[in-house]
Amino acid sequence: MGGRGEMTAQVRLKPGKERPVLHRHPWIFSGAIQNIDATARDGEVVEVTDATGQWLARGHLNRRSQIVVRLLTWDPTEAVNRSFWCRRLERAFLGRSLLAADAGTNAYRLVHSESDGLPGLIVDRYADWLAVQFSTLGIEGVRETVVELLQEMTSPAGIYERADPTARQREGLPISEGVLAGKEPPDVIEICETGFRFLVDVRHGQKTGFYLDQRENRRIVGSLCQGARVLNAFAYTGAFAVYALAGGAVSVVNIDTSREALELAERNLALNGFSEDRYELLQGDVFKVLRDYRAAGEQFDVVVLDPPKFATTQGQVPSAARGYKDINLLAMQLLRPGGLLATFSCSGVVTLDLFQKIVLGAAVDARRDVQIIGRLSQGPDHPILLSFPESEYLKGLLCRVW
Repeated sequence: MGGRGEMTAQVRLKPGKERPVLHRHPWIFSGAIQNIDATARDGEVVEVTDATGQWLARGHLNRRSQIVVRLLTWDPTEAVNRSFWCRRLERAFLGRSLLAADAGTNAYRLVHSESDGLPGLIVDRYADWLAVQFSTLGIEGVRETVVELLQEMTSPAGIYERADPTARQREGLPISEGVLAGKEPPDVIEICETGFRFLVDVRHGQKTGFYLDQRENRRIVGSLCQGARVLNAFAYTGAFAVYALAGGAVSVVNIDTSREALELAERNLALNGFSEDRYELLQGDVFKVLRDYRAAGEQFDVVVLDPPKFATTQGQVPSAARGYKDINLLAMQLLRPGGLLATFSCSGVVTLDLFQKIVLGAAVDARRDVQIIGRLSQGPDHPILLSFPESEYLKGLLCRVW
């Protein structure tokens, strides 16, 4: 499949549309395409040429998606076969070798989609289990090969599929979840992260069960919480709270809309030895709770804002911007002078520049002087491919608010 010498269908680009491909950007949109061979079948590998017929790359085709071709290789001699997938997985695993050798951490991302040359594939390790997502038609077509290779290369207790419903819908794929190999995972899997213990629900939790991309940011924020009263908004299962209390926080208030998430947060806090008098768990809408705190004159030394994705498309950016501004304004109004704000956006369509401007707007409206003392991003197991700026989805600002 996909060898240069085979009669593989071609996709020809419009004149002048080859530049991103030459720069190794992995996406080709419909507007760049002049012609697709009638014999080309969606989900299969196609050869991409420029307008003159010069070969450029090969990748998976899907006419139903806005991203019509997801590129796999720029090497004309590299066939897309079982050996190809094996090499790409080996390279991804090699990039996590330091994490794999860390006895205090047994949960991390093994494969990060396009950034690892494996478009549409996410593989997260949770102790002895793997949670996977197949989010494109092309990677869906080789799922059996991928699962076999993951079994051979990692020998997990089980491999569990967690669907990304939005991504699969865009690709014309049905929702698919369940055990792909090995044993069914337990209701919760206990993991270690930098020596802390957490319980993860890989079947029902957000993303694949845990926000692995925030590992380094939790460590940084936790180290700044000595003697602090901390507000942990959008707390999910309490990971930032664990790091904050371990870093010497006097108390942490955790707010989330999900009762199930807060129940798991309570278990995680107890698992790490923190007594109930050092934290509070509040189920409710973060925007409303923070407004109530403001009305009551509450103040905190550290506020963490780690909201879910506010925007998935460009059309949602204006409303997302309003949401980010509102929540950051409230956080600034709740901080004591000199307090710390750790604020994040995981909306890929909201750029770092825009996010910083939104936080500036909040600072102006709050009439506070705000200094950026650190920029935060996703962890090294979620690499940012230089030729694929879209892979930098998690933006964070560490701010001192006066």
